Amino acid sequence: MAEDVLAAIRALAPTLRERAAEAETLRRVPDTSIKELEDTGFFQLLQPKAFGGRAADPLVFYSAVKEIAKACGSTGWVASVVGVHPWHVGLYDPRAQQEVWGQDPKTRIASSYAPTGTATPADGGFRLSGRWHFSSGCDHAQWVLLGCLVPDAEGNPVDMRTFLIPRTEYRIDDVWDTVGLRGTGSNDVVVEDVFVPDHRALSFGPVTALKTPGHELNHEPLYRLPYAGVFTTTISTPIVGIAEGAYDSYVEATKQRFRVSYGQKVAEDPFAQVRIARAASDIDAAWLQLTRNIGAMYALAERGEELPTELRTRTRRDQVIATERAVAALDLLMENAGGNAMRTGPNPVQRAWRDAHTGRGHAANDPERALLLFGQAALGLVFQDTMF
Repeated sequence: MAEDVLAAIRALAPTLRERAAEAETLRRVPDTSIKELEDTGFFQLLQPKAFGGRAADPLVFYSAVKEIAKACGSTGWVASVVGVHPWHVGLYDPRAQQEVWGQDPKTRIASSYAPTGTATPADGGFRLSGRWHFSSGCDHAQWVLLGCLVPDAEGNPVDMRTFLIPRTEYRIDDVWDTVGLRGTGSNDVVVEDVFVPDHRALSFGPVTALKTPGHELNHEPLYRLPYAGVFTTTISTPIVGIAEGAYDSYVEATKQRFRVSYGQKVAEDPFAQVRIARAASDIDAAWLQLTRNIGAMYALAERGEELPTELRTRTRRDQVIATERAVAALDLLMENAGGNAMRTGPNPVQRAWRDAHTGRGHAANDPERALLLFGQAALGLVFQDTMF
């Protein structure tokens, strides 16, 4: 059962927490952690049953991500991003799925969706070249999903596709060196004139319309969910988990802290108590909204019902607000964590603060764009952005 995976993740969490500093030093998740996550069955949660996966309720997946991120932000981020890719590959032509998982059902996939490369139409497919940034966990993957604009005969972009490429046809440049999420190994992927067949180039049009080649093989309700809701929640969930883990660490540390300036135990400071309450409420609200929306979409998919625009845009609205709340909660705690929290070293609250602010910069967390979609939909206006 998928719940067994969640129980195994909770048992593994203390070990991942102990390796958080190691992940920062390595600038990638330790190989041992990836292997232990694999052994729990985590990476198969969203993988099609046709290829040995569980096609599980996405709430189990996101709950597991949150537990991992509470222990180590970088590991949670990589687990979330790499863990959602089997769902995306499940939308591809069955031939592509066979290529990825036919020989090894535990094959992992990385990604870089921003269309920074060049795709040139060729007989039976495309020639792909370019450099893609921020491919989290790419060192632990055997395939990669790369976004690219597809031009017409005049060179004008007419389509957005995601190209699926094996590890033998790209290289990784080690360029990731940041203040936060240091352990994610979000390096560059470089492709030099590689041929990608049509069946490994999936357009976002069918993905948004929920009518993809993969649906011919994978009939589970999981694959009837919208990309934007699934993927953006994948970005917000580890940030909420990071905030929750920092909250727990902050509360425990506060019980022991003594503020010399005021001659007072910090736990007895009513202002510190108010910050704790506000932070806890923001983190709870963020998680409740994320799970409400994903749960509502999945319930409709299970019944075979259409997912209304209002729910799809609400999911994006609440996803960006969840990130804002989690970061705001961390700011409240960090502001009252004292000068020692700013020292370099393995302070869990400081690491969480750096990780969350770095994750906040992801394109999926653009609040104005997501909130605009909801506002336009609520007013009955026609909007151009179909990525919702």
